[in-house]
Amino acid sequence: MRAMLFDGESPRLREADLPDPAPGAGELLIDVRACGVCRTDLHVVDGDLDHPKKPVIPGHEIVGTVAALGGGVTGFALGDRVGVPWLGHTCGHCRFCADGRENLCDAPGFTGYTIDGGYATRTVADARYCFHLPRQYSDVEAAPLLCAGLIGYRSLAMAGDGRRIGIYGFGAAAHIVAQVARHQGRTVYAFTRPGDTAAQQFARRLGATWAGGSDERAPEELDAALLFAPVGALVPAALRALTKGGTVVCGGIHMSDIPSFPYAWLWEERRIVSVANLTREDGATFMAIAARHKLEIETTPYPLARANDALADLREGRLTGAAVLTMR
Repeated sequence: MRAMLFDGESPRLREADLPDPAPGAGELLIDVRACGVCRTDLHVVDGDLDHPKKPVIPGHEIVGTVAALGGGVTGFALGDRVGVPWLGHTCGHCRFCADGRENLCDAPGFTGYTIDGGYATRTVADARYCFHLPRQYSDVEAAPLLCAGLIGYRSLAMAGDGRRIGIYGFGAAAHIVAQVARHQGRTVYAFTRPGDTAAQQFARRLGATWAGGSDERAPEELDAALLFAPVGALVPAALRALTKGGTVVCGGIHMSDIPSFPYAWLWEERRIVSVANLTREDGATFMAIAARHKLEIETTPYPLARANDALADLREGRLTGAAVLTMR
């Protein structure tokens, strides 16, 4: 198989021919059709996340078809289209798994980080953590649903029932969750890099009532703010935009340091919370939403061999929507 490898030394991936993996008990062998390029992949190759598998094949927004089944697999058949997300394994017996919080498992495995992922023509995955995908999305469209969509959905759920939602950083996750919020009858306010008029126009096209720079104030106070830009300075800015009792939800796995701010900005029962990973229940619920409401998924496809270009474009903010690697 062909793969792009991160060797742990350089952020530039290396193209390699590797033996095809073989599915073990409970695993699927998957012919990869598309794999989304996520900001978490950047954090892996840029060294922001500690202790990746070395070498590792990045990628955790995998869409493909089942090529072989390991022993004991149920619920999938040869040729089925499947999606593989970030959460690739949990222990099943720690206190977090036991009470339904497998996203906080003490001994997890993460696709494209501690488990080889989808920047390759073939991969294997634990069948218990794979999803069937809504039919109305192409392979390229479906890939961002598996992290940008899922983390966006979990972030929105953690925001509570507030109707006025601010979204900071209008990239892959934001452009999906904004549409989910609108389908739920919420009002969306989009905050972009100052001066990024293209992203602001994109946000308005997807239903945002207002769009402006992160240095601006929305026309009304927010019930919640979702932060997808990995910029700690946005936390106090978002706090200042909240109404009493509002919540700032930090949706990224990594963020620069949060600067100090006056306690008065947090007072009146405002909260700051983070989102960690996802659960399989999140996946089932979100895929059902995506099946009911055809979401507009903005993508820029790249062939597998141009994975470094896709990562660079994401790093430099040159993308609208999501980058997706294609294997054909």
